[in-house]
Amino acid sequence: VHLVESGGGLVQAGGSLRLSCAASGRTFSSYAMGWLRQAPGKEREFVAAISNSWSGGSKRYADSVKDRFTISRDNAKNTVYLQMNSLKSEDTAVYYCAAAAEYSDYVPVRATRFASWGQGTQVTVSS
Repeated sequence: VHLVESGGGLVQAGGSLRLSCAASGRTFSSYAMGWLRQAPGKEREFVAAISNSWSGGSKRYADSVKDRFTISRDNAKNTVYLQMNSLKSEDTAVYYCAAAAEYSDYVPVRATRFASWGQGTQVTVSS
């Protein structure tokens, strides 16, 4: 599956952004999807994920973003979203959209559990 992120940019602390990830293919609903991020000099870290539609659309979040970020999917549009509210300077990173292997019945929370990646979109939060 081919993934293309959009929606990144520069925002002040406390502000909001919504990232979008458009996926190719006709079986988008069969993929568990996720967002991960990588700040300069740091390892890529898990942000949020949502199971495929066959597994009920379960969601998982990193503790650092819980209650601030929301992941959602629109299977009709082959798109997964990440709504980010109350942004902090430590949220600054390149955000990557990723897909697990098709028909995976889990919610991936490790980078190694994702099979396909987008090119990333930069999010910069100024304090």
